[in-house]
Amino acid sequence: MFAIDKKFNHFNLEAYDPHNESVVKIASSDFSGTWLILFFYPADFTFVCPTELLDLNRRFDDFKTLGVEIVAVSTDTVYTHKAWLEVEELLKGFKYRMAADHNGKFSRELGIYDEESGVAQRAAFIIDPDGVLRAVEIVADAIGRNAGEILRKLKALDFVRKNPGKVCPASWDEGGKTIEPSIKKAGRVYREYKP
Repeated sequence: MFAIDKKFNHFNLEAYDPHNESVVKIASSDFSGTWLILFFYPADFTFVCPTELLDLNRRFDDFKTLGVEIVAVSTDTVYTHKAWLEVEELLKGFKYRMAADHNGKFSRELGIYDEESGVAQRAAFIIDPDGVLRAVEIVADAIGRNAGEILRKLKALDFVRKNPGKVCPASWDEGGKTIEPSIKKAGRVYREYKP
């Protein structure tokens, strides 16, 4: 399993890199010093999954500008990833590496493996440059996630990392008002925060 604000699980996975059209090995240690999003989805050649990956791909430059690494992960093989990218029109020009957890070992370790269907759940893990898990989102298989919301959460997490002692209120967006917690503000947040 995993825990927020604790070191994230170590991993070693094989991945398909569409940029180089090659199979690479990736490990958690490869991402030391950078933000990492592990974007688990159930399976290649499915229906909601390509729409999610398209949404993520459209935000490639936004994430890259922040120095964020994203790895899409499913229980398919690297060969299936390659074949899917070649035939699914929505995924033409996909830019992120696609990791293969084809035996489900890593998904089971995280507690997101669905034994009945044999696939990982829709889960997004945001891991900070120190390897600490800062956010997790898990949704039902029938609905897709919003890459813009993942980006918003990442920006908020990056802001509080760089600005200790400040917190981001609900629906905070980059440049928005933040709060400095204080005993004097307890029960009086309305004085400082007016949405």
